[in-house]
Amino acid sequence: MLSTLPRLIGHRGAKESAPENTLASIREAARQGARWVEVDVMLTRDQRPVLIHDDTLDRTTTGTGAVPLLDLAALQQLDAGRWFDAAFVGERVPTLEEAVDLIRELGLGLNLEIKPYPGQEEITAEVALNTLRPLWPSDRPLLLSSFEVSCLEVAQRLWPEIPRGYLLWDPPADWAAIADRIGAATLNVDQSRQTADSVAEYRASGRPVLSYTVNDAERARTLFGWGVSAVFTDAPGRLARELGPLAGSGA
Repeated sequence: MLSTLPRLIGHRGAKESAPENTLASIREAARQGARWVEVDVMLTRDQRPVLIHDDTLDRTTTGTGAVPLLDLAALQQLDAGRWFDAAFVGERVPTLEEAVDLIRELGLGLNLEIKPYPGQEEITAEVALNTLRPLWPSDRPLLLSSFEVSCLEVAQRLWPEIPRGYLLWDPPADWAAIADRIGAATLNVDQSRQTADSVAEYRASGRPVLSYTVNDAERARTLFGWGVSAVFTDAPGRLARELGPLAGSGA
């Protein structure tokens, strides 16, 4: 599954150019040449998996309050593009099914981040994976990631053959033991906290290191020089142009 891991992965689609975690953003990432996209999944009140990053609706929609306070029907009445630019008025918060249909149509690989509302870790992972599994082609690259170890444990139990990415920001002292226990295939780390030594330590675990979120070409060059395998970027097309051959075939 990771044999086609590109150097550049579109973060929440192409977040620099379109409203994040929308169908428009996924389309834009593909238009810019991205080979993979990363999106976030959370549950509505009626336990439908949808693409949204924040625990609340306020930043990226015309709604307010916590995401799981609304059923899907009410959530999809909100505008998820107006905040970004008038050109995107009418964009909606997509369901995971809608996003997967588009990602398949565009021929993209997917990193699905399980992003549960606090207290909904296991049910979010269960619903998201049970929704995704019958829709996802067996020959299409897929990486399941989360900061929440319990989400990755659910993924390990329900869909063990799909690689899991352990997301780290301020890693616990026993991160390596946790990664071993959950069978993590990649370590997805915050780029701003990395040094040559930290990347070397992560790589010594035998896992590819992926780094988020990188929008500066010089920083990307540094990270690749340290041995980072791929970066998540809000601007896959721009970064590919600025990196030139170093971007590889990823975008």
